[in-house]
Amino acid sequence: MARRIDVTGAGGVRLAAWEFGDPPKGDPADNGSDATIPSQSAGEGATRSDPEHTTGIQPERTTGVLLLHGLMGRASHWASTARWLSERHRAIALDQRGHGQSDKPPQAAFTREAYVEDAEAALEQLGLAPAVLIGHAMGALTAWQLAAKRPDLISGVIICDMRASALGAASQREWADWFKSWPVPFATLADVRKWFGEDDPWVERPNPARGAFYAEVMHESADGWRPVFEPEQMLKSRETWVYDAHWEELAQVQCPTLVVRGLDGELGRAEAQEMVRVLPRGEYAEVADAGHLVHYDQPEAWRAAIEPFLDGALTW
Repeated sequence: MARRIDVTGAGGVRLAAWEFGDPPKGDPADNGSDATIPSQSAGEGATRSDPEHTTGIQPERTTGVLLLHGLMGRASHWASTARWLSERHRAIALDQRGHGQSDKPPQAAFTREAYVEDAEAALEQLGLAPAVLIGHAMGALTAWQLAAKRPDLISGVIICDMRASALGAASQREWADWFKSWPVPFATLADVRKWFGEDDPWVERPNPARGAFYAEVMHESADGWRPVFEPEQMLKSRETWVYDAHWEELAQVQCPTLVVRGLDGELGRAEAQEMVRVLPRGEYAEVADAGHLVHYDQPEAWRAAIEPFLDGALTW
């Protein structure tokens, strides 16, 4: 069962955060005794409207983990990872602005600063800090930028298949053309799965996991199935990072940081290893038989890749 928690991001944008598993009953250091539950809410931005739509109340002394999806993703893409983590930690996945069930105001900022401030606000309002940040793609960039800005809030970072180098104008044009190629509205969810898993020109070979990934970001409208996000907002979000490299911020991350790549992902091995070298406390892992959607593609191998790092970065 998922629990939704509302928090307030930069500029007053309402963000939906999600717990996909029950938080642990208490800290292992308490020798199994029950942790006390604070009587106050987690912060000004948290709201509660029903038993499964709660404030950020949490057991004291539980280690926090905040999971940040990539561009076009949503918190539910982290459900498997979050349930696994929740056996020992308080793991919360955030629908970032413009994504999932979070607000998508037409005039909202979709800058790097806004995304970073949203994650910062979530950590503070949910009482998760100091936390481990786990980010995929754009979410990973947000994670290391926040770790560089607010080291007091972060105890570790996991970067999943995100490049630190600039991608350039050609990449942005390719994405704009790709959005235009989508045959929306899709008549059925099966059509969504087939197009993104097989028919999309960007697919080199059939990839059912990719089809399922995109089916999860569709909703049914009057004329068929459409994305829950606005493609224009996605392009606005993307253009704030593709023209610049992000090595400088990476070098400012002082906490333990794990760089994970799928063997067939977008982050090449040479660049990943250079990211590890630049990071003051960097480590490296790769997942075989995985593409860009490492955590969604190969969930068991993904967990095996990150568990040794978490054993050191968190108190298990």
